[in-house]
Amino acid sequence: MSQLVTHPLFKAMDRWEFAFCKQLNRAMEFKSIESLFKVISRLGNGMFWYALMGLIILWDGVAGLYAVTHMLLLGACCLILYKLLKNNMVRQRPCITWQQIKQGTVALDLYSFPSGHTLHAVTFTIVALHYYPPLSWLLIPFTLLTMLSRVILGLHYPTDVLTGAFIGVCFASMSIMLLAP
Repeated sequence: MSQLVTHPLFKAMDRWEFAFCKQLNRAMEFKSIESLFKVISRLGNGMFWYALMGLIILWDGVAGLYAVTHMLLLGACCLILYKLLKNNMVRQRPCITWQQIKQGTVALDLYSFPSGHTLHAVTFTIVALHYYPPLSWLLIPFTLLTMLSRVILGLHYPTDVLTGAFIGVCFASMSIMLLAP
């Protein structure tokens, strides 16, 4: 079995992003901030989104079922792309590469690029807001906090998060053009 090697581009990017990651990671010196972002990250694993989907169906019946099906299909597509990228791009997490960066919570997988939490949060937010714009007061702050949590907790570099967001915007926008009524 061959050993996976970090791409040289990531090594250069890691050095460039280290100082910013270290600064954000220092927020965990405050236990209340660390606890908040651990909760946000845990909810972003899926619990928040599945609860939202269940509430949409309860609130809007069959119309809600269409929106939730759209979100679930898109989530499955994003998961496949995410797994392919994550397992082929091979970027170590900041908390692994740099001993100065504290790991704030357990990582769900080995590598950092791209941020799956961000990819799914952005995707689900855009699709949900297409159907239910009044939910923006809840979904936009939650998504931004999820994105921030990934860097603060030492699990991702900013470019991992930005790439996850970019992919999420692209997938959500395409799916709305193709699937939304």
